[in-house]
Amino acid sequence: MDSEPRTVKANGITLAYRVWGPEDAPPVLLLHCRGADGTDWAQIAGKFASGPRARRVYAVDLRGHGRSDWPGREPGAGPEVYAQEAMRDDVLGFLDALGVGRVDVVGHSLGGAVAYLVAQCAPDRVRRLVLEDVPVPFPLDPPRPPAERPDGELPFDWAMVLATDRQRNAPDPVWWDHMGRITMPTLLIGGGPTSPIPQEQLAELAEVIPDARLVTVGGGHLVHEARPEEFLAVVGDFLDSSEYGVPEDGDVTSRTPS
Repeated sequence: MDSEPRTVKANGITLAYRVWGPEDAPPVLLLHCRGADGTDWAQIAGKFASGPRARRVYAVDLRGHGRSDWPGREPGAGPEVYAQEAMRDDVLGFLDALGVGRVDVVGHSLGGAVAYLVAQCAPDRVRRLVLEDVPVPFPLDPPRPPAERPDGELPFDWAMVLATDRQRNAPDPVWWDHMGRITMPTLLIGGGPTSPIPQEQLAELAEVIPDARLVTVGGGHLVHEARPEEFLAVVGDFLDSSEYGVPEDGDVTSRTPS
């Protein structure tokens, strides 16, 4: 099974990614949370890429993470180099560079925010959308205070943390206004009461996306790590079914939250 890191040029930068599964299988793209990279999905990707319903699984390192470029270190770089819109454009450029057309997209936290921006911008490219414990684009009240950089080397660019905190505090209102453009079937997965993401906001998000459903798997913010079997069952059924393969009630019960 192929899971060695590769690189590709997309949207003017180099993106690192990993691939699992048969080349001719249906594609699924996994987008990690802030502070992680594509290896965060290794256990989940291996399961999706094997068995009778195997998929071609792509897990990309978002800009400023892992082996992808860290443009925040370039002279004169401002916070805009880590705007979530730039990450959205990276993802679309990534799919174009690899010749991947329509794809299922699974995003966690920051990766989920990038995923819903992709779905808003290019709904024809996303067959089905999964948003795992995703931050809803409401301004934080009170705002998140400036973070203090931890000591030592980090597997991500600290400038990315500051920039994404800035957008988290004051997200573009267009992000919320354009949720109605997400026309593909969408599954929202909540981490339950131990998650730092307000679960009532996920419920609001599920109401404004036209074809969405919220399922609470539990396990806190890192749902796919804390409860991998439940996560795989719910997401696998959703991606495979012509209808929603999740319970009606929806309850089947550090990286920094984005």
